[in-house]
Amino acid sequence: MFELLSRQIHGAPLLHNHFAPLGAKPLLLIVAFILTGFATTATYATNEPSAMAKKTASYAIAKYNKDIVQTLGRMVSFNTVANPDIPFEKNPAHLGFKKFLESEAKRLGFDFTDYGYVVVIGYGKSEDRVGVITHGDVQPVDPSKWKQSPFKLDTKSEPGRLLGRGTEDDKGPIASGLYAMKAIKDKKLALRKRIELYVYMAEESDWALLEAFLKTHKPPQMNITLDAEYPVVIAEKGYGTVQLTVPPQNPTIANTETYLSTFGGGFFGSQIPEDAYASINNATPAIEQEIKQRIAKQDKMQYSFSWKDRELQIKARGVSAHSSKPEDGVNAIAMLADALYFRSWQATTAGSMVNLINELLGTSLYGEKLGKAAYHDNFMGSMSVAPTVLKQTPEGIQLGINIRRPQGKDGVQLQREIQDALNSWQTKHVALHNVSIELSDPWIRKDAPQIQTLLSVFAHYTGIQDAKPISIGGGTNSRLFPNAVSFGPSMPGMVYSGHSEHEFISTKQLLLNLQMYTAVLVELAK
Repeated sequence: MFELLSRQIHGAPLLHNHFAPLGAKPLLLIVAFILTGFATTATYATNEPSAMAKKTASYAIAKYNKDIVQTLGRMVSFNTVANPDIPFEKNPAHLGFKKFLESEAKRLGFDFTDYGYVVVIGYGKSEDRVGVITHGDVQPVDPSKWKQSPFKLDTKSEPGRLLGRGTEDDKGPIASGLYAMKAIKDKKLALRKRIELYVYMAEESDWALLEAFLKTHKPPQMNITLDAEYPVVIAEKGYGTVQLTVPPQNPTIANTETYLSTFGGGFFGSQIPEDAYASINNATPAIEQEIKQRIAKQDKMQYSFSWKDRELQIKARGVSAHSSKPEDGVNAIAMLADALYFRSWQATTAGSMVNLINELLGTSLYGEKLGKAAYHDNFMGSMSVAPTVLKQTPEGIQLGINIRRPQGKDGVQLQREIQDALNSWQTKHVALHNVSIELSDPWIRKDAPQIQTLLSVFAHYTGIQDAKPISIGGGTNSRLFPNAVSFGPSMPGMVYSGHSEHEFISTKQLLLNLQMYTAVLVELAK
């Protein structure tokens, strides 16, 4: 999710001067975040990684620093977005990706087992196993927003960065895991445990398939998930969605009266929307100026205006981000609604939706306007609430709201509070259709036995001492595997690019991940 490299110079771990152009403050904020922002009350003593772990990790980045990029490029070339029109077992991109993993496993000297939606790449023979949990599917993408195809690894547009869909989430980690295992195999280390790399092919779309698989498959006794951030993730907010529809409205409007005729935006539910649009009929230049006065107060938003007779068409461009980290993006839907908030609009379908978003959500990230729903947990943070998709349907305009909720409030209570807020709004405005509220529970695992080892390796290779486990807003497959916690691939305190239209991993971060994963697997499997 984030970008940092630490190097060892003459054996001493030092923070790389990657942050030098930013000044000292961002680095201090990152350290403060790790040490205190989500610190637990537990004490974790860190120890120096073993000489064998450090030697093997150094060998990995010296030997495979080019191979790992080439393998990542091949993986990115497969468009592994879930396609509802093509069954998984017939999807050539998904089948091709699995076939490539099989060929890579054989080339590198590993065994390979295909279970359908799950493939397992293994090294070693022991019944005691360490699992490395990843996924090979990726989120949808808008190719028009990329400098070249998002399914071709771009190594040149932004020096030092590897751009492409899946580079950070989650094909980069697969490549790092493969070459960490390869370095261990090359060194012929005497390991007590077998290492297994799991690649699930529907993490972004359907967890039920993995849950069903694990009912009959015996997973490793200890697992690390490479789908979150450092230092160690032991807690995740619960995922939630609110769906509602403003049905077609036909208020009596005078021929010359101004009204909103269209309002839409967003791409998919777990992405902070980058685009939104609206049309105003019977608009005037004065209305355009009122909107421009409001957007002048907004940050990091771009707008374009065009006229078609007396219809004013507005396009808004924000910044896409993973919906679990709404602070990393700029929500185009919320900001366009705010730009239109110089008046209460006629109760057309579009006007009612704009009114609803402004009155129940606003531009806040944390749901303070949503009745009594907002709350905060000292460890897991605040509940986040983000409008992410507006769809035009025959039944009206459908709004999808993404929620990430911490511990500290019962799900039944939260659902009631959200429903109460919607009910209160409807009594004053229009009746909503197809209202649904789905909330999953937050997750926490404090007792995984490998936490101290992970923190020790992280401290050694970043120079950040006394780091504590953290909580994140996203959800990973750690929840489904025994003794699983997340370890990377991204550094906290910097913008996460996964799920965005500018996904990348820096070459430095890719190699740092390779180094740390190698050391961790040696320590856990020896």
